[in-house]
Amino acid sequence: QVRLVESGGALVQPGGSLRLSCTVSGTAVWATTMGWYRQAPGKPREAVATITRGEGTYYADSVKGRFTIFKDNARNTVNLHMNSLKPDDTAVYFCNRAGTPPYWGQGTQVTVSS
Repeated sequence: QVRLVESGGALVQPGGSLRLSCTVSGTAVWATTMGWYRQAPGKPREAVATITRGEGTYYADSVKGRFTIFKDNARNTVNLHMNSLKPDDTAVYFCNRAGTPPYWGQGTQVTVSS
């Protein structure tokens, strides 16, 4: 059974940094496309960053140059390093394993506020 568990969400001031981690069981992160998505109140869920089996990456325009996604194959995790955080980054962040069916974690709250 595939299971994704996010961690690392917190309250942080504008300009600060956070590191999110998604611990995966039941599937190997190296073998599949993994991603981070977010959903702010009243808005649809949106893709933040994805990383393919071949380590190709995609970033939403709003986070390019500030966020980095990478896999830790030894720990079977997928991570999102977030720098220069803005209030608009406030959302629940979800980890995703692409496929049919897709798998989702339960989410972790990131709040950027002074």
